[in-house]
Amino acid sequence: MSPRPAPDLDLRRDRIIRAARELAESEGWEAVTMRRVTSALGVSQPVLYSAFTNRQALIDAVALSGFTEIAEVLEAADSDPMARMRAYLDFASARPHLYEAMFSMPTDLGFGTEDAPEALRRAFAAIHQVFPSPDHVRAEVAWATLHGLATLQTSGRQPASRVRSRLEHAHRILTE
Repeated sequence: MSPRPAPDLDLRRDRIIRAARELAESEGWEAVTMRRVTSALGVSQPVLYSAFTNRQALIDAVALSGFTEIAEVLEAADSDPMARMRAYLDFASARPHLYEAMFSMPTDLGFGTEDAPEALRRAFAAIHQVFPSPDHVRAEVAWATLHGLATLQTSGRQPASRVRSRLEHAHRILTE
């Protein structure tokens, strides 16, 4: 009998992250438990724990995957500030549970520091590129503004019919 090949940990982690995201999208984050993820994947808990030490590590990995995605979306958008702002809101609206993991759930990820994960730095750089300032304050305020708009929009607290007007107003304020 030939020896069993070593499992590809990156592939395992990706499958687990995907399963957690699917559970969150279908049932909300309260349904994402280590036991439910193992059941969804048909694996034992030791397999899951070999990739993630606990639920928080899994949620952080999901959030990090979201930051990679939003960085790609922002980088692919036109370098016009309005296009980047719209891309940000579209991302949050299309992936509300992922966005929740990124910004609303507790996390051990570092934000705004030199040791912040690359995906967070890329996402911020895409915003900083269209809202530049030497001290990064304009980009920080732009991100905070977009986050507020995204949160209110995805929760249904602001009418979708005025998205463009809100973005235009935010753009005027942020580029003065």
